[in-house]
Amino acid sequence: MLRLSHFAATGLLLLGLSTNLSAEELDMPPVPESEAETPVTEATAPGATEYSVQLPGRGMTMETVQNRFGQALETYPAVGEPPISKWVYKDFTVYFESEFVIHAVVNQ
Repeated sequence: MLRLSHFAATGLLLLGLSTNLSAEELDMPPVPESEAETPVTEATAPGATEYSVQLPGRGMTMETVQNRFGQALETYPAVGEPPISKWVYKDFTVYFESEFVIHAVVNQ
């Protein structure tokens, strides 16, 4: 079995990493001003309809969700470890781990 010293192995690794450190340059056509000024949002994303629902984002706190979306119609207490709780709104349901959003889904 071949054994390399730490320094020899590090040198070989650095030599291998330094051989292909180049990038291609791509020529992209300019973006028309009308498209460049229109930010892509949930409502303007491809496939979105006028019925798109604004959802809480991952990592938002319970306090932020309540301040932004109001009082939930139903709340379910935390269960398990880590504690997972659920708040149900008219159009969506939010799942929390401790006090942070981990998932939000549109109600069917």
